Amino acid sequence: MTAPPKLRLKPKQGARARAGAPWIYSNEVGMDAAAKALGPGSVVEVWGDDGLLLGTAYFNPHSLIAARILLPRASGPIDGAFFQERISRAGALRDRLFTTPYYRLIHGEADGLPGLLVDRFDDVVVVQSGTAGMDGFEPLWLEALRELFKPRAIVIKSDAPARAYEGLKDDVRVAHGTLDAGVVVDESGVRFGVDPIGGQKTGWFFDQSDNREFLIGLAKGAAVLDAYSYVGAFGLGALKQGATSALLVDSSEPALARASRIAKENDITGCTTRRADVFEELERMASQATRFDIVSCDPPPFVRSKKDLETGAKAYRKLARLSAPLVAPGGFLFLASCSHAISAERFQDECAIGIARAGRTARLIRASGAAPDHPMHPMLPESAYLKALVYALD
Repeated sequence: MTAPPKLRLKPKQGARARAGAPWIYSNEVGMDAAAKALGPGSVVEVWGDDGLLLGTAYFNPHSLIAARILLPRASGPIDGAFFQERISRAGALRDRLFTTPYYRLIHGEADGLPGLLVDRFDDVVVVQSGTAGMDGFEPLWLEALRELFKPRAIVIKSDAPARAYEGLKDDVRVAHGTLDAGVVVDESGVRFGVDPIGGQKTGWFFDQSDNREFLIGLAKGAAVLDAYSYVGAFGLGALKQGATSALLVDSSEPALARASRIAKENDITGCTTRRADVFEELERMASQATRFDIVSCDPPPFVRSKKDLETGAKAYRKLARLSAPLVAPGGFLFLASCSHAISAERFQDECAIGIARAGRTARLIRASGAAPDHPMHPMLPESAYLKALVYALD
């Protein structure tokens, strides 16, 4: 077997990779003519200027993250056996963490497969590839998923905006089997119909599952507001577990229509949906002195990149300021951010300021992140994107 090309770093570069991080940035690489000539997704060996082998990686000369290491400190084939081992190992971890087959199966770098996300919905798996390297390996990971899990269908849902940085177009299709029997996820006693083709992300947000479970545990006898509800994972789960009412507010009419269908299919009563801009609706309800026992706000990312930090931070402050008045005394407020570009400390500060400016006092009773099926690579703390706070309001 021919050895892969050698990618050499500039002098004194690659400090994080030497410590175990799986990313090599373009400004760390000696971009000579040979490196520039490599096609996006090429497998390479990454070497330091001192002769240290940093690992086997895939490489894209046109991407800010130029190389992503697959085999740290080793040279070896990236073949079917490699993907079988990595996916099997990820599955074994989820088997220890979960009793039902609904979870994120592969979470990129933390599972040793940078650029690859896989969500499992029992006998259907939905895959997001975010890099040219992982796109090129598609036959290998498809075969490994088929052999290990025998799925009824495998859906490719590779449409994240970050693909543009790799020079990639959207790729959404059924790559194996059919979806004729539909796709569901079972959470909090509710069976949610999932749309992996037309829905957001893979059709579901497994990262918030533990946070939803915590909130739902507070919901018996409660009036609930589920803002940015999508298909109502929190609101409908709360009703199933004893909430008296749930108002779902979202700007997407199709998502709210799906939530109503799910409520009907599960014989859940007490659900009301309202299509609206959430900020405007929060202000309107506050002007009418509307109150809820639990208010959940799980917005899309307000800080998509570092340049958006100050504007987005103000938006989180505003969200806290507008939502806090809707919480009845003794009730609970849940605020979340899926923006990787705002730190947990800054997010918590903005939420605290917003609550104080609403004239409310609060106790922070829970600060958390994503569920354990979204592990974090220890050398990539910036990949811990999800922040979630629960306040008890006086």
